[in-house]
Amino acid sequence: MLERDEDLLQTTEGWVKAGHSAALATVVKTWGSAPRPAGSNLAVRADGVFLGSVSGGCVEGAVITEALDVIASGEPKLLEFGVADEAAWKVGLSCGGTIRVFVEKIEVKD
Repeated sequence: MLERDEDLLQTTEGWVKAGHSAALATVVKTWGSAPRPAGSNLAVRADGVFLGSVSGGCVEGAVITEALDVIASGEPKLLEFGVADEAAWKVGLSCGGTIRVFVEKIEVKD
């Protein structure tokens, strides 16, 4: 387990420098009872390895799937999960809140 968000970001940078494709998902806004605060991160490698959390486990599977699409396409996505959203119930965000997650491909410039 990583101790700080900086550790997650450094690990993600290391993945990319080692030749792995990766994406970073970041909680950019929350409403109501959200499982993780804004600024929480989930890093995903193209081979499915992931690190961190954007929802305490509620919607991680859906975010990882979207992150893999972002890695393949290079196009960022803004996702929203909430209790009123049928998809949120399907993936498990039943805590009564809503989260907005931005997913972007990570590229490290030398």
